[in-house]
Amino acid sequence: MQECSAAVRIRLTGMQAATQKRLTAGKVQTVLAKQSSAVPTGVPPTAAQMVPTGVPLTAAQMVPTGVPPTAARMVPIGMVPDPDRQEHRKNDMNDTDRMKELVSKLNEAAKAYYAEDREIMSNLEYDRLYDELVALEEKTGVVLAASPTQSVGYEAVDELPKERHESPMLSLGKTKSREELADWLGDQKGLLSWKLDGLTIVLTYRDGKLFKAVTRGNGEIGEVITPNAKTFVNVPLQIPYQGELILRGEAVITYADFEKINGEIEDVDARYKNPRNLCSGSVRQLNSQITAQRKVHFFAFALVRAEGVDFKNSREEQFIFLQKQGFETVEYKAVTADTMQEAVAWFEEKITDYPVPSDGLVLLLDDIAYGESLGRTAKFPRNAIAFKWADEQAETTLREVEWSASRTGLINPVAIFDPVELEGTTVSRASVHNVSIVKELKLGIGDRITVYKANMIIPQIAENLTKSGTLEIPCTCPVCQGETRIVKENDTETLVCPNPDCDAKKIKSFTLFVSRDAMNIDGLSEATLEKFLAEGFLHTYADLFHLDRHRDAIMQMDGFGEKSYQNLEASVEKARHTNLARLIYSLGIPNIGIANARMICREYKNDLDKMLAAPTEELAAMDGVGPVIAGAFVDFFAQEKNKTALELLLKEVELEQETFSEEALPLSGQSFVITGSLNHFENRSALKEKIEALGGKVTGSVTGKTICLINNDSTSNSAKNKKARELGIAVLTEEEFMKQYLEK
Repeated sequence: MQECSAAVRIRLTGMQAATQKRLTAGKVQTVLAKQSSAVPTGVPPTAAQMVPTGVPLTAAQMVPTGVPPTAARMVPIGMVPDPDRQEHRKNDMNDTDRMKELVSKLNEAAKAYYAEDREIMSNLEYDRLYDELVALEEKTGVVLAASPTQSVGYEAVDELPKERHESPMLSLGKTKSREELADWLGDQKGLLSWKLDGLTIVLTYRDGKLFKAVTRGNGEIGEVITPNAKTFVNVPLQIPYQGELILRGEAVITYADFEKINGEIEDVDARYKNPRNLCSGSVRQLNSQITAQRKVHFFAFALVRAEGVDFKNSREEQFIFLQKQGFETVEYKAVTADTMQEAVAWFEEKITDYPVPSDGLVLLLDDIAYGESLGRTAKFPRNAIAFKWADEQAETTLREVEWSASRTGLINPVAIFDPVELEGTTVSRASVHNVSIVKELKLGIGDRITVYKANMIIPQIAENLTKSGTLEIPCTCPVCQGETRIVKENDTETLVCPNPDCDAKKIKSFTLFVSRDAMNIDGLSEATLEKFLAEGFLHTYADLFHLDRHRDAIMQMDGFGEKSYQNLEASVEKARHTNLARLIYSLGIPNIGIANARMICREYKNDLDKMLAAPTEELAAMDGVGPVIAGAFVDFFAQEKNKTALELLLKEVELEQETFSEEALPLSGQSFVITGSLNHFENRSALKEKIEALGGKVTGSVTGKTICLINNDSTSNSAKNKKARELGIAVLTEEEFMKQYLEK
C-alpha cells in the first residue's frame, strides 16, 4: 500500500517545462578504467554493442547530416596518404556527392514552389538541374530515396512482421581508458569512429534494388520495416552492385531535426525525450508516411555480405565499396597505437558541437581475417571495442522532488538539487524517470548525491551517498487530486493517474480541437486552455461554446479584458458554422488528419450514420485510407464516451450543407498537376483548393494517371512538359483548363 505524507511536494510542471536543449560540453576529463564486460541493467544496447563476430563495426556513429566522409577525413593520423588512392577515391565520390547536392536543391525548390507559393529558382534552372540528376542516376546506377525523379508510395500495415537474423548481433566490450585502447590495438591498424545513439538496421539488396530492411530487435529477432526504410532521407533505392548485398548501419535523427519536431508539438508532455527515442518510434511506425516526415538518416557501419567482391582483407575497403554504391558511411579515422591519443583528442574536441548524440567511440580492427580469427566471448566479438567518455561528476544536495503529470497519465519524478557546474554549464535538475529508480537510489530530501551528464548532455543522478530512503511516493495526482496507482511492467514501476478525466490528459485534445484545421477558434492557446481547465470551465468540447457562463471570471484573468473576451466570444460563435470533415478531425481520432476526414466524409456524402456504422473492411477499401486509418476510426467510435462527445457537439454547431452529386463533383477521381505562375487564381494553392472542391486531386508529378498538366508556358521544354508529352497527356494553359473543366 502507498502511504501519503503531507511532506510530499508536488507541482504541475510537465506542461510548462521547455524542451530539453542540448548543452554545450567542455573538455572531457578521461580517467583510467577497467574494461566493462556487461551492459548496465535496463539500458538498451546501442549500435556499438550489436556487432556480430567478423562483421565490421564502427557502431552507431555517423557523419554530420549531408556531409559524407571525404577522402581527407579517412587519412590515418600521422601517416602519409597515397596520392593515387586519394584521387581515385575523390573521383569515385564526386558523382554521388553531386547527386546528393542536386537532390537537396531540387527538393528545396519544389517545397518552396508547391507548398509555400514562392519561387527560389527559375523553371529553366530547375529543369537543368533535374536533367543533370537524371543523367547521373543513369551513369552511376544509384537512385537516392529522396530523389525527385522517383515517386515512392507510402505503405501502412497492421503490425511489423518479425524475422530472425542470420547471426546474432552482439554487444561490445568497453573501456574508458585511452591507454587501454592503444594496448588493445597493439601493432594492428584500426578504424576509430563515432559511437552514436540511434537504431541499428540491416539492409538487404538483390538485383541492385532494396529488398528488405530489418531492425536489430533483441539481437536475435528484429522487425521488418522495409516500407519505412524506403523513406529514409539518404537510403539508396537502387545501387550498381547486382549481387546480394547485406549491410548494417544506424538510423539516426539529428539534434536540429529533433528540436524542430519537438518544437512543433504544442503539448510539452507529448514531446520526445531524446533523438534516439524519436528515431526508434519513427523507424517502427506502421504508416511509412509518418516515417518520411521525420527525416531519418542511415549511415552504414558494417558490410555483412557482398559475394564476388575482393576487399583486399580490409574493412576500410568495404567502406569505400559501400560509398561507391551510394551509401553514406560513418565518419572514421585510420589509426595505429602511436596515433591513438591524437585521434581520440580530435573526436573529443569535435563532440562539443557534433550534430548527433554521441556517447563514445568504437575501435575496429582493419584486418578482416585477423579480426575473425580472434572469435568472440559469450557476449562480445573480439574484433572491436567501445570507448566510453569518462563522465565528469559533482556532489550536491537533493532539495526536493517534483512529480510532473503528463497527458498520458504518467507522473514522472524530477530531482531538484543545489546547482553544480558540469561540462561547462550549471545544472540543478535531473529526471529520475520512474518509481523503480527512486527506490533503487533510496532517495530522500537532504541526501548527498553525485550527478553527471549522460553523453555529456543530459543531467542524471549517478549515486546517492547517504541513501536515506525517506522519499514518499505521492498518493494523489498533482493535477486532479485523484488517487494514483503504481503500475509494474517489465520489472519497471511507474506512477500513473488512472483518472480518464484528469485535466492533464485533456489539454492536448482541447488544443487540437481549437486548432486552425479543426474548429479554428482564435484566442485559445494551450496556456489559456490550461487555465480554463484548472478553473473547471471545461469538461467536454461542447463547453467551449458556453464560455459566456464564465464571462466575469475570464475577464478577471491575466491577459484578458473586455476586448479580448469579446474577440474570443466572436471566434467561438464563428466556429459554430463548420463542416463535418472539420468536426470529425477535431475529435482527435488517432491517425486521422484533415485530408483523411474529408475523404471519408466525401465517400459517405456526409451521412454520419453510415460513416459510424461502416465496418473496418469497407473503410479500408477506400483509396488513401487503408486498414490502419480504418481501424482507428472504428475503434474510436466504438467507445461510448466518444460518441457522446460528438452528440453534444452536434447540438452546438451548424454543419454546412454540401452536395455530392456527380454534377457537383465533376472532377471526381481525376488527377491534375499544376506548374508555373498563374493569372486568374491567386496562387497554386487556390487553384488546388478549387479542384479538390470539385472532387479532383492535385499531385506533384506527372504520371500515367494525370488527366492534364496546367502550365501557362505550355510550349516550354520543362521536365514536366516533356514527361506529359511522352505520356500523351494534355498540357493546358490556365485559361484552357478553366474553359474545359470549370466552365461547364
